[in-house]
Amino acid sequence: MLIVELTVLLYSGIIIATGLLFGKIAKYLKLPNVTGYLTGGIIIGPSILNIIKSDAIPGLELISVVALGFIAFTIGNELKFSYFKKVGTKPIVIAFFEATFGVLLVLAGLLAYFMITGSLNNEHLRFSIVLASIAAATAPASTMMVIRQYKAKGKLTETLMAVVAIDDSVAVLLFGIGIAIANAINPDVVHASALMQILSPVKEIFISILLGGGMGAILVLATKWFTGRGNRISLVVMSVFITIYLTEHFGGSSILGSMTLGMIFANFSKKNEEVNGLVYFITPPIYIMFFVLSGVELQINVLLTVGVFGIIYMIFRFVGKYLGATTGSVITKQEPNVSKYLGFSLIPQAGVAIGLSLVAAQVLPEEMGAQVRAIILASSVIYGLIGPVVTKYTLRKAGEITIKG
Repeated sequence: MLIVELTVLLYSGIIIATGLLFGKIAKYLKLPNVTGYLTGGIIIGPSILNIIKSDAIPGLELISVVALGFIAFTIGNELKFSYFKKVGTKPIVIAFFEATFGVLLVLAGLLAYFMITGSLNNEHLRFSIVLASIAAATAPASTMMVIRQYKAKGKLTETLMAVVAIDDSVAVLLFGIGIAIANAINPDVVHASALMQILSPVKEIFISILLGGGMGAILVLATKWFTGRGNRISLVVMSVFITIYLTEHFGGSSILGSMTLGMIFANFSKKNEEVNGLVYFITPPIYIMFFVLSGVELQINVLLTVGVFGIIYMIFRFVGKYLGATTGSVITKQEPNVSKYLGFSLIPQAGVAIGLSLVAAQVLPEEMGAQVRAIILASSVIYGLIGPVVTKYTLRKAGEITIKG
């Protein structure tokens, strides 16, 4: 047992060293650090050098869970009621349009392909609905890291953070509706269960908000009692850890729960700015490990399995996200920079989408389920590498990145 634990420490050290090295290389190439971390992970992972063996990945997955919790907590801290009082429901409207357009355009593209090839049937219709329903999800982690690295500030950055935070809730709802429809047209499934399948994601969101909000209230009160800087950092770590456990244990989302935790703390604690400044200094190694490990898990060989469906998915998802974000921005009368650039910053897709693909694989026949899984994994590789670069470019074009690099 001790040898196994020491091996985990060795791998963790290798992962951090890889992140530092490739982060520096990315900086010299004027690329976001995230792109360097992911690239380094792919290189040391099973796909190329195999320094981190595939059988070691399950033992390191807790790192990803913890990192996503802290990332979600950070995003939640940006969701202040004063901001929503000022902008109203605009981010919610934009999130709805960009997520819905992403789903609808992927669905249209897949159905068009099956109709053109004369192969549209019940199974292919269900496959199209299930795969398209995953297109709504956007990964907040890489977006947040780019904003943090370049200290981006401005209207586009504010809107992007709010939309990305809301996006997961919309994505889970749309996925639940998609799964319910796919099951409703499946002759092997009792149709009466469709309502419960639609309500299931609502239950997941409710549980996440309830538990995250409860832990947020505890954190607010505890930071009044414990005044030392070390104590307050420890309180945040404790709160994130327990929120992750409770939400996962009771069928919620650790990401949504941690976002709620951060949002409650940001809005009800007078010490939130001070405490977040302290937390900022303990999270870099966690984030480095998360993104490098994400690269380790992204196996290059899955790119060979996606075929035409993967190409349709990736192209139509991007077009849908862009058109949806632009439409939502125009309807809510956003500034030109937001309308023009927001859609380009919604490319990344990873954790939530991969999780949804596992559920999707249980709904479809085995072969189609495996294909959905492969497409989502492959798109995560591509989106993960190009997404941060595009986000940096759009923020720079919008004039919200003021530092060099």
